[in-house]
Amino acid sequence: MQEALDRLNSLLPLAASQHRLAAPLRELHRKILLGFAGRGRPLSREEMAEHLGDIPVDTALQQLATDDLVVLSPDGSEVTGAYPFTMDERVHTVLINGQLLHAMCALDALSVGPMFNAATTVNSRCHVSDAPVEVRMQGGGVVSVSPEQPWLGIRWQGTSGCAARSLCLDMVFLRDSKTAEGWQQQDRDNISILDLPSAVGMGAAFFCPLLEGGG
Repeated sequence: MQEALDRLNSLLPLAASQHRLAAPLRELHRKILLGFAGRGRPLSREEMAEHLGDIPVDTALQQLATDDLVVLSPDGSEVTGAYPFTMDERVHTVLINGQLLHAMCALDALSVGPMFNAATTVNSRCHVSDAPVEVRMQGGGVVSVSPEQPWLGIRWQGTSGCAARSLCLDMVFLRDSKTAEGWQQQDRDNISILDLPSAVGMGAAFFCPLLEGGG
């Protein structure tokens, strides 16, 4: 797990990027994440302005997007995603606080429970067989899962400045160890596979720091 976590942090250093932000932008990013989890949507421009004081909303959004902490609409005026969430339709969904949200990738979907210490239901499909995958969680604990032992697969690649449109598309669920090992055989140098407990632990370690120290 640690090797995969280190590799992900080298490609998409979310916590480090957030930590470098000025305090108002750092807190804005946390508020955006909390908005997704609590209300099923990012903050509106008006809500963002309330948290930014004298900092223009467009300036703040461009900085967050440059650091790949958020994904913006084509005109750059609205937030459409903030890892682990996206307003775009993806195969991975997460039910949290009564809100059904899309997750950027399989790892992101598994990370929502521990990140917000909440009950979640993850629904997705096996990348190879298209078989349904469901994981019910309470915080960082897995309550139930179907099929019995799904795995996570990651095909490593550069992000080109936006992991949501590159790396995230190849972070997937695989229905069992045999399927995972078969998928890895396609490109062993660039594909990692993790069992479910390792994937949950990796997701928690990657995402939970984003909400630490918030006001």
